[in-house]
Amino acid sequence: MGDNLIRLRNLLPDDNILPSAELTPLFLNILHNNSVTALFQPIVDFNKQSILGYESLIRGPSDSPLHNPMMLFDVARREGRLTDLDLLCRRTGIKGFKEKRLSGKLFLNTTPQGLFEPGYKTGLTLEFLQEIGLRPEHVVIELTEQYPMNDLRIMGKALSHYREMGFEIAIDDLGAGYSGLRRWSELRPEYVKIDRHFIQNIHSDSVKQSFVRSIVDIAKELNCKVIAEGIEGREECQILMEMGIIYGQGYFFARPEASPPYTLPEALFRHSDRKIIRHQFQQNREGIADLLVTAPYLNPYHALEDAYQLFVKDETITAIAIVDSQLSPVGLIRRSKLFSTFSTQFGRSLHGTKSVQTFMDSSIVVVEKDWNIEQVSNLVTDNMKFQIEADFIIVERGKYTGVGKVLGLLKKITELQIRNARYANPLTLLPGNVPIYECLDQLISEQKNFSVAYCDIDNFKPYNDVYGYGEGDKVIKLIADILRNEADAGEDFVGHVGGDDFIIIFSSADWTERCNRILNSFSAQMHDVYTDEDQSRGGIFSISRDGDERFFPIMTLSIGVVTPNTSQFISHRDIATMASQAKHNAKNILGNSLFIERRQS
Repeated sequence: MGDNLIRLRNLLPDDNILPSAELTPLFLNILHNNSVTALFQPIVDFNKQSILGYESLIRGPSDSPLHNPMMLFDVARREGRLTDLDLLCRRTGIKGFKEKRLSGKLFLNTTPQGLFEPGYKTGLTLEFLQEIGLRPEHVVIELTEQYPMNDLRIMGKALSHYREMGFEIAIDDLGAGYSGLRRWSELRPEYVKIDRHFIQNIHSDSVKQSFVRSIVDIAKELNCKVIAEGIEGREECQILMEMGIIYGQGYFFARPEASPPYTLPEALFRHSDRKIIRHQFQQNREGIADLLVTAPYLNPYHALEDAYQLFVKDETITAIAIVDSQLSPVGLIRRSKLFSTFSTQFGRSLHGTKSVQTFMDSSIVVVEKDWNIEQVSNLVTDNMKFQIEADFIIVERGKYTGVGKVLGLLKKITELQIRNARYANPLTLLPGNVPIYECLDQLISEQKNFSVAYCDIDNFKPYNDVYGYGEGDKVIKLIADILRNEADAGEDFVGHVGGDDFIIIFSSADWTERCNRILNSFSAQMHDVYTDEDQSRGGIFSISRDGDERFFPIMTLSIGVVTPNTSQFISHRDIATMASQAKHNAKNILGNSLFIERRQS
């Protein structure tokens, strides 16, 4: 909301604003005729390169001074009609979301003051949703900080009421309002939006970067998702992804529209000037340090002749990095291009004194020294315009250390692909026991915080016996797809132990929520794999392990979770034993179940 309200403050010149007395009948007419319009702006998931949901943004009539939502709500506040306007806006947003057939989450703005006006009736939002068939789990109630709200105790009770009905909560404009961090810490919302002031030009402002990093760290402790508002440029988006922000919103992706996009161009997630990929946990942790080749560098003011002499001195050098005064890479001079230019008649005499900055290739690949092979391979495959003999730049904490050869990287990638195929489950193509153990040992050695979920299907064998191996394989692939979809592709690791047993190594903080979504998704899809007769009966008859015919209920899923203490002396075998025991405890619970082992050792 803050992304757009600030822009709208100046939509109408001061001399066009009518006196308050003349605005009142216009406002009452808007309420009477329900004449507000909902625009929708996408909220983007950087990791999945998709749309998380849409924020509903309300406008008054286009030919009215109250088209501006700031003015519209100011008049409503003065007239004591915030509740009426707030409910009208919610109904309009919900109706528009359904009519446009939008998917994902619907973010609905609400003013906290409206909750406390006389005559405020609870439950109306839920009624609106039920009228058009939307579930509350798809709606996020977004609180704006445009006006002060000091009684957090009363507000907390109101939000508890929303949560009991199934809604999630977001705090808007963090850093721009009155209560800020205190409101965040006491209300514990599921989402928090960083005010656009801290996002604008963040790529060139170290103070803003420090602020946002602090917000990200606090959010991890509070198990809260961060959304960056007001992203307008590629460089802003790039630095936010590097800093660990997962969600964003702004004109760079899409403006608020009555008919917003359903998908976003893949090019929005690529960075043409300096291609730096986001940090993410990968399923193979082999680093790129052994690909590092020490190579000379030049500053932008050096002449092309200086670069030429370096190439002549060392024939193994295929590229020279150009770095600024802080040793941050800004471009590359490539041997083949320079020699081609100098080989033409008068080429050296014409261009030799020119600065390297005028000749360098600024469309470069920059990777951190501690990134792993798969991270870098994802970047290179998205950048196939580079030739096989091309180089990429390796930095350490942003400072130049050397170059890497794409040819060497491709060789490593091939080796990893062969190795991964060797240890992957042939049915699901998920990593098997060896990669699972390697991942656990790596996390233990780094003393990272993580949780391990052991997933097992209940009553799978009877189903496999009755319906056949083909249908059983479909169920195995179905649960594999569910786990892939619900795990965080950037942080979590999904492995297939064998049969109907799966492992998820969660580095994401919201693993409890993800496990519950897995259970719900599995439960919703299980009825479809049975015949109508078996569905109505609630299960099947099959031969038990004892040789007797028994009735087996419809398949359910058991998940046992452990959070190991990596400061103790443990190995992947210890964790496997703990997770196996947690799974058995989960299977002792009837139906779809989640058992969380609170002990860490």
